[in-house]
Amino acid sequence: MPAKALMIQGTGSDVGKSLIVAGLARAFTRRGLSVLPFKPQNMSNNAAVTEDGGEIGRAQALQARACGVSPCVDMNPVLLKPQSETGAQVVVQGRILTNAKAREYQALKPRLLSAVLESFDRLKAKSDLVLVEGAGSASEINLRQGDIANMGFAQAADVPVALVGDIDRGGVIAQIVGTRAVIDAADAAKIVGFIVNRFRGDPSLFAEGMRAIERHTGWPALGLVPHFAKARRLPAEDALALEHREARGNGTITIAVPVLPRISNFDDLDPLKLEPALELLLVRQGEALPGNADLVLLPGSKATIADLHALRAERWDVDIAAHLRRGGQVLGLCGGYQMLGRVIRDPDGIEGSPGETEGLGLLDVETVLTPKKSLRGVEGESLPGGDPFAGYEMHVGVTTGPDTARPVLRFGDGRADGATSADGRVKGVYVHGLFSDPRQRAALLAGFGASSSGVSYEGDVEKTLDELASHLGEHLDLDRLLTLAR
Repeated sequence: MPAKALMIQGTGSDVGKSLIVAGLARAFTRRGLSVLPFKPQNMSNNAAVTEDGGEIGRAQALQARACGVSPCVDMNPVLLKPQSETGAQVVVQGRILTNAKAREYQALKPRLLSAVLESFDRLKAKSDLVLVEGAGSASEINLRQGDIANMGFAQAADVPVALVGDIDRGGVIAQIVGTRAVIDAADAAKIVGFIVNRFRGDPSLFAEGMRAIERHTGWPALGLVPHFAKARRLPAEDALALEHREARGNGTITIAVPVLPRISNFDDLDPLKLEPALELLLVRQGEALPGNADLVLLPGSKATIADLHALRAERWDVDIAAHLRRGGQVLGLCGGYQMLGRVIRDPDGIEGSPGETEGLGLLDVETVLTPKKSLRGVEGESLPGGDPFAGYEMHVGVTTGPDTARPVLRFGDGRADGATSADGRVKGVYVHGLFSDPRQRAALLAGFGASSSGVSYEGDVEKTLDELASHLGEHLDLDRLLTLAR
């Protein structure tokens, strides 16, 4: 028998769709059901590598983990990775298809529906329940024609929809009632109920609010979900989440992270928040890098050259030079590693017009961007200490030069990764996920004369998923949701 399916759509971006799907996935999996996550179209620069050698949105990887399965490309068949204010890289079933401006993508969408439905059917064939996540807002009627992310998919696949509104941002009654007012009758009929998320305070005070939404929409209330504070301990997908995640601590070691416009895979930072000895500072545009930082960490970027220009526009290059004169250290991850070299060459126009850009010159290396993308899980040991690690590669480009003779990592197959400056104070690597391993965090802290907490980041994620599932189970009627699934 084909699996049942239920779609979680939202009144807007960052209303908690991803988290609710993850929590429901773990809750229904704990009941013994075979559950799989699905998101037809995603826009995110925080991606994950799958076992089948593709890439999907980070949220779907977390949701797969909540289901107790390995992520696969069918869980997110269309992934858009923004490279500019108006254009994005289009990844279909794990592989780069093209780059497209926003208007070009609108014309492309109808051709992608077959791939979306194909992936969805494959997931249905091997599960009891598929939990589908929408994208952005269900009320984007300007994008309804050719839609594959929200109601367009729900209609094509005949999947019922639960609509989520976020009371924490205010105006949740208008969010949900407004959605009912603007969508057409056929789409409204797909919605089987609504959920109000992120409530704070006495729920009895919003009982009339729930009834008012029911009266104005004709949709039944499926639950009022209190704010789940521990959500910050789970990997976030949308860069919007960085606005709500002040990564400040009280440690004696300060790590400063410039938040670049096209920052990617920023969940690399999450394990560092577990260390009491660290103070992690996210430095926004318009702010200077702090003069007391021990380490400046340059994160990954979806558009390295554009973010390098942005870094210079903020004068962060001047701050980094001053930081090094004071004896500080610098670590670049992936795109941040590429920025640290002498030059970045883009002969094929991977990131825009063909050409080359001068790097920060802090490592004696150069990078050539190439069409072929490295996507794979890796493991090995860090150098020179031999501490084990596991992570993944997700990048375009090949980096070479004298400083690669002092690599940072050695993979299990003998290959080396990364580069170190002659004085040892500047390092860069391509591998993401390094600090998920407590031994890598311990090695980092030891370099500054501090000790690690030894907390397991992976264990903390698992515990938080279980707590999220219990939280949703307490405030949503899971039996009713299963009945509504079709």
